[in-house]
Amino acid sequence: MSTHRIFHVHGRVQGVFFRQSTRAEAQRLGLTGYARNNADGTVTIEAEGPTEALDALEAWCHQGPPAARVDRVEVNPGPGQGFADFSIAR
Repeated sequence: MSTHRIFHVHGRVQGVFFRQSTRAEAQRLGLTGYARNNADGTVTIEAEGPTEALDALEAWCHQGPPAARVDRVEVNPGPGQGFADFSIAR
């Protein structure tokens, strides 16, 4: 059973390898989806996979890579997309 979540990460999360680090963590957890920078300085992550893996990604998002400063993470359920892998969106 696959679950879908949308994460909006706020803080200093652009220019600190957040998307690349998210992809590595998502792949390690066996998740599919994408990470993308937004014009407002946030990062959006859509991810699908087992609930336990999504919970682990959510916990990771509150910390992020070493150079990031995460102020808050908003998490919402979303409709399944059937992603084939985890990518970095432009």
